[in-house]
Amino acid sequence: MVTNNETDSRYELHVDGQLAGQLDYQLIGDVIALTHTEVDEAYAGQGLGAELAKFALDDAQARGLKVSPICPFVAKYIDKHPEYRVTVR
Repeated sequence: MVTNNETDSRYELHVDGQLAGQLDYQLIGDVIALTHTEVDEAYAGQGLGAELAKFALDDAQARGLKVSPICPFVAKYIDKHPEYRVTVR
């Protein structure tokens, strides 16, 4: 389950009630800078990073925000998913 922790400026992914990954961001006006993705080593390779990226990008679109994919993982995700290519770099 992914949630937006606005207090800490990060999207959080929980598995069985435990924090399994996060995607940090900064809001600058109408731009959201996605800065760092981290997934717990125990869950590596299970697609959880992609789940975080998709959630963040869907949330940005729903809120009318432009995206600056500072995090290399998110930039690669966007390159593979053309529906998210309207970004600010």
